[in-house]
Amino acid sequence: MRQHMRGWRVQRRTDLSLDDLAQWVRPVVRGWVQYYAKFYPSALRCALRTLDHFLVRWARRKYKRLRGHIKRTWGWLKSIRARQPNLFPHWVPVATVGR
Repeated sequence: MRQHMRGWRVQRRTDLSLDDLAQWVRPVVRGWVQYYAKFYPSALRCALRTLDHFLVRWARRKYKRLRGHIKRTWGWLKSIRARQPNLFPHWVPVATVGR
């Protein structure tokens, strides 16, 4: 999964907006979440953490105000995640009631 994701070169796609980027990776990540959450959750967590790292690198390249500010960029990503939890499939809150 992680090798496949590295081939996307997400951090280089600064020509895309965050919504475009989410739309671009959503089908693949949704499939990974559906399959690996059931059969190999530890590998899934590692791969999705890698995707978040790539999103931080993308934001630092795209937005001049975030360059050189790793903590600020992680805070920016956290605020985006809080405002739009359905933007990426791995950000969707999972209901634990009734499991």
